[in-house]
Amino acid sequence: MAYFIESELREKYKNSFDLEQLSVESSLLNEKFIDSYDIFLSHSYRDKELIYSVKFELESYGYKVYIDWIDDNQLSREEVTKDTAEILKNRMNKAKSLVFVTTENSIDSKWMPWELGYFDGKNGKVAILPVVKTESDDFKGQEYLGLYDYITKDYPNKLYINDRKNPIKNGFFRDILSKTNFNDWLNQ
Repeated sequence: MAYFIESELREKYKNSFDLEQLSVESSLLNEKFIDSYDIFLSHSYRDKELIYSVKFELESYGYKVYIDWIDDNQLSREEVTKDTAEILKNRMNKAKSLVFVTTENSIDSKWMPWELGYFDGKNGKVAILPVVKTESDDFKGQEYLGLYDYITKDYPNKLYINDRKNPIKNGFFRDILSKTNFNDWLNQ
């Protein structure tokens, strides 16, 4: 079982496409063709490089992933507005799941707790995707994140949802009861 590692994600980003071009192309494509998503990716915009790599990896498993600054690049990230909230609600209503990418920056996000609460109340299919500094790190998240299952991966090509009992001890995720294939979880 492995978490997503920050340095690996940054390396993937360095070897990736031009983000601005991708954002424009993705936005145009989504307006015309995409009417649903597998994953609404809740994240901090400060983690743009990491998030692009997470999107790329999740899409390599065949999932359709929504990211606001790629798919709706007209949205304002500096201000919390009713118009932005309506667009995000619309996108969340078209998503099967919400994946909450937690990093050091996610603690300061204005939107992430709101997205999590909205989606959990609407659908309930929420998972935490911890991004850690090194392979040996354990994930320590905000206390309320312990209410949700979390994603890990086994190499080469499997994502899992980890179910927990007593999810938080000293702020760390522990006591894994079982793991479920991510695709099975997404489609149940």
